[in-house]
Amino acid sequence: MSNVLARPGLPRFDYVRAGAAEEVVRLLQERGEAVRLFMGGTDLFVRMRDGVIRPQVVVDVKYLPGMREVVYDEQAGLTVGAAVTMNQIARHPAIVAHYPLLAEAANSVASYQLRNRATLGGNLCNASPAADTAPATLVLEGRIVLYGPNGEREVPVGEFFLGPGKTARQPDEFVVAVRYPVPPAGAAGRYLKLGRNKVGDLSIVGVAVFGFSDETAPSGYRFRIGLASVAPVPLRARAAEEVLANEPPGEATFALAAEKAMEEASPIDDVRASAAYRKAMVRALTLRGLRAVWEQLA
Repeated sequence: MSNVLARPGLPRFDYVRAGAAEEVVRLLQERGEAVRLFMGGTDLFVRMRDGVIRPQVVVDVKYLPGMREVVYDEQAGLTVGAAVTMNQIARHPAIVAHYPLLAEAANSVASYQLRNRATLGGNLCNASPAADTAPATLVLEGRIVLYGPNGEREVPVGEFFLGPGKTARQPDEFVVAVRYPVPPAGAAGRYLKLGRNKVGDLSIVGVAVFGFSDETAPSGYRFRIGLASVAPVPLRARAAEEVLANEPPGEATFALAAEKAMEEASPIDDVRASAAYRKAMVRALTLRGLRAVWEQLA
């Protein structure tokens, strides 16, 4: 019987359980690309197994203070530690009550088993255009909290994604949390995901729609639309949002906004879908999301 495995095993590496944030920064500065940080490992270990990366040191940061905590304050908003898992987000009472859009997006990630390991920080830090929590974090105007040699700094999530796999994180920084402001009173949101399978698949298209009343807008409402898997980075559909802020809510306005969102998408052809199909689905899911959110607002 052959002992050859269908896939290679993990390469050898040193495991370090970090005891302090300063220790992580020091290792990143001293070892550079030889270090990889570990929280859930759902992406890291697959890439190591497949030989994409071969780190010499894997640093476990999930046990650092605050990394696995969810803190909600009526005035300050929500802080989610980077190592909080998707299933924890999807079921946390404060998130379900005050940020249901984020809970819905987290619950759409992969399978139940993977959501027990996959983390919010990992999902965003990988900077995958298909990250399911990215559109929700964009429309909720979250801020990425980074820790580095000079302590903490915050980066608006819209400025965090620079390209596929590329972020504003510096080589000697790591993500410790994501902060979300208090949502406007009476706000409503939906996350709609299209994949090849109903569950357990990467998104072909992901659309987050978030709406709330705003007397300063000519229409009396503002909507935010976040898109995933249809551009090099997750993005806001700003032209569509402008239409919704200026035109009276209704089917004609929603259809025009959905058309604008489609025009703002710049997807590629790949093994999961064609660019043309993705653009068409941006329009369809945006329209569906706007109808659903408006039903809650009206």
